[in-house]
Amino acid sequence: MRFVLRTLSVVALVIAVMAGVIDAIQSVAATEPVLTPLAVAWSTVSPGTIALVADGIMHNLHPLAWDPAAIWVLSQPAFAVMLALSLALWICAYKRPPVAGRFTA
Repeated sequence: MRFVLRTLSVVALVIAVMAGVIDAIQSVAATEPVLTPLAVAWSTVSPGTIALVADGIMHNLHPLAWDPAAIWVLSQPAFAVMLALSLALWICAYKRPPVAGRFTA
């Protein structure tokens, strides 16, 4: 399980770096900061899955979970959301070192 979480964390980190580089290139070209929202980036890559996820959240969870929570997350910059997701997955997969040191049984 830890391996899967770490792999997903690395994938999210790679996506965050790609989104950050794209935003940086667009910012230099426009001579002003450009931050692409997650919804725009997601709809560019896979437009049908946003509706699929929205329907899944509306039917499986409470409909109010979509409006305030998911809409707020989708309006945030894509690189920031993916960095936060990568950090959360890494924290879930982190194994603390033993308290007594490396020479314990």
